[in-house]
Amino acid sequence: MERKKQPAAVAPAPRRKGAAASREWMVVPAAGEPRTAEFGKHQIMEMTGLPGRDLRALDPLLSYPSTILGRDRAVVVNLEHVKVIVTAAEALVPDPGNPLLRPFLADLQARLALPDASSTSPATDRGNDTDHGEGSGPKLALSSAGSAKILPFEFKVLEVCLEHTCKCLESQTLALEKEAYPALDELTSKVSTLNLEHVRQIKSRLVELSGRVQKIRDELEHLLDDDMDMSEMYLTRKLESQGSTESLGRVDSNGDASTDHDEDKEQEDCDDEISSAYVKPDIEELEMLLEAYFVQFDGTLNKLYNLREYVDDTEDYINIMLDEKQNQLLQMGVMLTTATVVVTAGIVVVSLFGMNIHIDLMKDPETPEQARIMNMKFWETTWGTVAGCVVIYLMAIYAGKKSKILQ
Repeated sequence: MERKKQPAAVAPAPRRKGAAASREWMVVPAAGEPRTAEFGKHQIMEMTGLPGRDLRALDPLLSYPSTILGRDRAVVVNLEHVKVIVTAAEALVPDPGNPLLRPFLADLQARLALPDASSTSPATDRGNDTDHGEGSGPKLALSSAGSAKILPFEFKVLEVCLEHTCKCLESQTLALEKEAYPALDELTSKVSTLNLEHVRQIKSRLVELSGRVQKIRDELEHLLDDDMDMSEMYLTRKLESQGSTESLGRVDSNGDASTDHDEDKEQEDCDDEISSAYVKPDIEELEMLLEAYFVQFDGTLNKLYNLREYVDDTEDYINIMLDEKQNQLLQMGVMLTTATVVVTAGIVVVSLFGMNIHIDLMKDPETPEQARIMNMKFWETTWGTVAGCVVIYLMAIYAGKKSKILQ
């Protein structure tokens, strides 16, 4: 009986493990109300066709760099705290309860809830939805350049992701600038341990923020340089091209009686039609979207570079001030050492006169006149020794300044 009960006790373990692996997701469809649901890793893989390694980019427990991955049936967007899986019909956002995602989800729902952005002019829709700030520039540029084109659902979501990330990084950059410049100016006026610690913390934040912006900029540049990666991100057009490919296949099957030359020519014409109708306009449309936000991220990165240069200039200035103080201390040390040597010479003279040798100068005076003469000789010797030390010291200082050792 015990052997039969053991498998029953072990069997539920995988179910608990699978239940623990499920996460809460918000499903934002292209048309309809968003909803929340719990999906496991394998369910997401079946729904989107993504491999397991792409889902690691969305794992909050892993420190994965910002990236945008275009796959056959979905696009994986991982930009800072914005993590989204976009398909041709819906967007999947993990952990919708995260406070950092609430502004993004609000922007996404507001953008998709506009009076049908897929049937009206994109310029009008985006113009009405323009937000105040740096992030509104790319939308206006894209809508004015491509007002005659309709933005697919996946690109609407991608645009919201880029816009929200750009605004967050821009706000962090402005906040860092407001804190950094006064702190650096205060450090130049007063070098203290507290000010140095404050600037050190600012510099560490600057390096960390610059790396994050640089990674997103490089990712956009990589996408702009690779047309194949951009073509993989056109999910809506892929579905449309699949239907057109099937119809072309039926036409080719009816024309099997033609010659090989005609078949090759027709195939080339079909390929040209597909590429001209699908690849070129799509790549051009995505290029305008990515280039607009590439300029925004590049501008933010330039601000951080300017701040970094200001920090480096301040460090150089502080080092120059410290070097000057150190030189002054060294000069003072040289002067004190020279004075010590000169005083030592006077001590030698005093030591010579202090030796226990019987000379006429050491005899006790017998008359008041001899006492006066001996007293006068004592003061002459004393003041002569002091004057000699002063003269030697002044000559040493003059020689040091003439040789530019001292300033």
